[in-house]
Amino acid sequence: MAAADDYSISILKTLLLRNTAMNPSQVAIPCIVMRGGTSKGPYFMASDLPADPALRDQVLLAAMGSPDARQIDGLGGATTLTSKVAIVSPSARPGIDVDYLFAQVEVEAARVDTNPPCGNIMAGVGPFALETGMVKPQGDVSRVRIYHVNIDAKIEAVVQTPGGVVSYEGDTAIDGVPGTSAPVYLNFMDVAGSTCGSLLPTGKAIDMIEGVPVTCMDAAMPVMILAAESLGKTGYESAAELDADKELFERIEKIRRVAGAKMGLGDVSEKVVPKVILLARPRFGGTVTSRYLVPHKTHAAHAVTGAICLACCCVLEDGVAAPFVDLPAGPPYPIRIEHPAGELELLLDADAGRGGITLRSAGTLRTARKLMRGEVYVPAGLWPQAAE
Repeated sequence: MAAADDYSISILKTLLLRNTAMNPSQVAIPCIVMRGGTSKGPYFMASDLPADPALRDQVLLAAMGSPDARQIDGLGGATTLTSKVAIVSPSARPGIDVDYLFAQVEVEAARVDTNPPCGNIMAGVGPFALETGMVKPQGDVSRVRIYHVNIDAKIEAVVQTPGGVVSYEGDTAIDGVPGTSAPVYLNFMDVAGSTCGSLLPTGKAIDMIEGVPVTCMDAAMPVMILAAESLGKTGYESAAELDADKELFERIEKIRRVAGAKMGLGDVSEKVVPKVILLARPRFGGTVTSRYLVPHKTHAAHAVTGAICLACCCVLEDGVAAPFVDLPAGPPYPIRIEHPAGELELLLDADAGRGGITLRSAGTLRTARKLMRGEVYVPAGLWPQAAE
C-alpha cells in the first residue's frame, strides 16, 4: 500500500512540474542591480522589457513592489532614492553609444514617471553598458557616450576599465555613500532648456510668487530655487527637520504650482517637476548650501541634475543665489554645493551674466558599484506574451 501511495505521489509531482513548465506563474527578466551615485536600482536592457510603455510601467511596478510603503514584494528600497530604474539600449544616434531612459517608480502610488532625469543613476549607465557588451572597453579608461532620453541631452561617462574590465575599486569618495570606489566622471552637454526649452523658462532672473523671490531654471532638470530665509528657515536644517514641517511644504507647494505654470509645465500638482531648492550661505568653505526637495520630501544628499541648475544660478548675477555666493574664479567655475550628507562638486563651463548665462557643459565626479546580476520575477499574468 505504501508503495502505491509513493507511486501516486510521484505521478502527482511529475504532473505539477510539467504544468508549471507549460504554464509558468512568473516571468524572469534579466537585470543588474547597481548603486549609481547616491541612488540605487535595477538596470535593464530595453529589449528585455515590454515595448509598450503602459505595459512596461506595470512590469516595473511589479518588479519594484509598488504601490506599497515597504515595497516588500519587490526590489524597491522604500525610498525615492532606492526606487529608481535605468532602461538602456544601443543607440542609433550618430556619435552616441547608448540611449538611457530613467524611470522613477513611486513607492506608495501605482505610478512610473519618466519625465524627470536622474544624474546619480546615470553614473551606473556607463558601467552597465560595458558589463552587458553594448559598449566595448577601450583600454584602461573607457568613454561611453550617453543620450539621456528624458531630457534630450548628451552625457559622456568616463569609466575605469583596467585590462578591459570594469573596475569598482578605487579611492574616490562621494558624500552620501560609505567607503570609496572607482571614479566615474560625467560630463553633461546641451542641457540648457532640456525640458522647458530655455534656461530661464519664465524669461526672468527672478519671479515674485506668493510674495517670495524665486528663480525658475531648467538645466538638465526644471527647478524652482529660493532662499531658505524667505520661508523662515536657515537652510541648514536636517532633512528630517524639514520633512516634519508640514506647513512649510504646503506653502512651498502653492509656490511650486504657480512656478510650474509659469515655466510652461502646466498643472504640476501630480508631477515631480519642478523640483525645489532652498539655498543659504555656505558654512564649510563651499560655494553655496542647498536643501533639495523632490519635491514633497527632502533629498538625503543632493541630485546631480538639480546641482547643475543650482550651479547655473550661482553664476546668474541677478538670480536669487547671487547674494549668498562668493563666486570662485572661472570659467570653468568649480562649484561646491554643501548638502545634508556633505558636499557635491561640479565644474561649470559657463559665462556668468545678468538676465541669462551661456552654459556649455557641467561635469561632476560620481561612483557606482555592481551589487547583483540575475533575474527579477514578475507575475506572468502581467506580461503573458513573455511567458509563451
